Amino acid sequence: MIRKLFKFPGGIHPPQHKYESSSAPIEKAAIPRRLILPLHQHIGEPAEPIVSVGERVLKGQKLARATGYVSAPVHASSSGMVVAIEDRPIAHPSGLSDTCIIVETDGQDEWAERTPFGDYRSADASQLRNAIRSAGIVGLGGAGFPSYIKLNPTSGKAIDTLIINGAECEPYITCDDRLMRERATEIIAGIHIIRHAVQARAVVIAIEDNKPNAHAAMTQAASDTDFEVLQVPTLYPQGGEKQLIKVITGRECPSDGLPFQIGIVVHNVATAAAIHRAIALGEPLISRIVTVTGDGVRQRRNMDVLIGTPFNNLLDQCGGTTPDLNRVIMGGPMMGFALKKECVPVVKTTNCILAATQDNVAPPSYVMPCIRCGACAEACPVSLLPQQLYWFARAKEFDRAQDHHLFDCIECGCCAYVCPSNIPLVHYYRYAKSEIWAQEREKEKADLARQRHDHRQSRIELAKVEKEARMAKKRAALKAAEAKKKAAAAAGNEPEANTKQDEIKAAIARAKVKKAQSDGAPKNTDNLTPAQQKKVDEAKARRAAAKAQESQQD
Repeated sequence: MIRKLFKFPGGIHPPQHKYESSSAPIEKAAIPRRLILPLHQHIGEPAEPIVSVGERVLKGQKLARATGYVSAPVHASSSGMVVAIEDRPIAHPSGLSDTCIIVETDGQDEWAERTPFGDYRSADASQLRNAIRSAGIVGLGGAGFPSYIKLNPTSGKAIDTLIINGAECEPYITCDDRLMRERATEIIAGIHIIRHAVQARAVVIAIEDNKPNAHAAMTQAASDTDFEVLQVPTLYPQGGEKQLIKVITGRECPSDGLPFQIGIVVHNVATAAAIHRAIALGEPLISRIVTVTGDGVRQRRNMDVLIGTPFNNLLDQCGGTTPDLNRVIMGGPMMGFALKKECVPVVKTTNCILAATQDNVAPPSYVMPCIRCGACAEACPVSLLPQQLYWFARAKEFDRAQDHHLFDCIECGCCAYVCPSNIPLVHYYRYAKSEIWAQEREKEKADLARQRHDHRQSRIELAKVEKEARMAKKRAALKAAEAKKKAAAAAGNEPEANTKQDEIKAAIARAKVKKAQSDGAPKNTDNLTPAQQKKVDEAKARRAAAKAQESQQD
């Protein structure tokens, strides 16, 4: 069957630079002296450490557990000793640090006990998802969304199509290409597991037509299945989830919706291979294929890398960097970001390390005023109005930016790539998004503070009302008692209650009695020592002399 392909709007054809790294087989990277394992390697809440400093850990052992529904655990990539749990620089555009578990490897690479899942076809889907979650598997195509969530559609809508994304559209990146060429059977086995979990009716494996060898390998591996291995045109950003859905099915995801709402689930080929290893071999996600490329590194290749390996360690294994190295980028030139330091670790979402020279990336150009040419709108794959978003972000009119669907922007960089004025459009969109998120967080804090204040005021008012009710009840009881006494006195059955003057006299009398008692014999004067008795006698003599003197003066 020849499937009709559709086209998403916009898109560009940047230079590919794929051959430089895709021509050689995958090589296994060496175990580094130290592994740096960030607790936050995925979308959602960071993991929580369950090991302590000084503890020896084994390869595949869980080091940190998931702390929420959208979270994923972290495992040891090799055996060794936990030497620190502290903040270290991580791969992030901000260049900031985050909490990491530092493992000093022992070179033994000793595995913890591995327990394969068994026959997944006869297992409950929820058990299968829990096993995938426990293995710490997240989307390896870039975003890092916990994979088990995608295997649990909550809309109640049946999944019609499972799409396996092998497009790998960004320039320079070839890790999925080599994975499909060399480990196609693992990918197919993982697809079977995913299909069973989501009960998809059809499976489509999409590969861009600039990867003929990968297409041939996947076609051969899927020959005994009903999977459709499909070539799609080479066009950036073809590998975007919503763009790939549009090309294959002609359907469009809602603006604020997810693919499962239209009966589709999308997973990356590397994610499928990782799911196979987790279920069939009992191996958590502790390594991944990383493309090391760019003119700034001497040997360009794809490497099977332990998660937590520092970038500079990998660059050294590839012959080191060249003198004309300009910057090190995690990801590709379109959606990647430059690193502040080269000591940051490989994480689950690291698909490429681009050692770029000045020739590999567009040099910083003088930013000129927008000429309203409309090229950005023509290139946008989401049919947005980049020019309007730019003006609203620049003017800090964030409400109007949201009205123009700012959060539909996938930050692919097509608009900035074609802009003749060299305006860094994506930077403005990221700035606007971060400001909106910050404002929403502040609003949530203010709303919470207001709720707490309102609850406190309600408690105070309630306590005041309750106190008034108690006092009124007490006053009513006293009035009733007084009226009863007066009625009894008037009837001659009981003497009239004491007046206030009588009560005062009685109190004075009680005070005189108490004073007389205190003026009596001193207490605690038995069994005194001679020295104590002498002091008592001296005190008595002084008091007697004082009284005598007062009498003489009178």
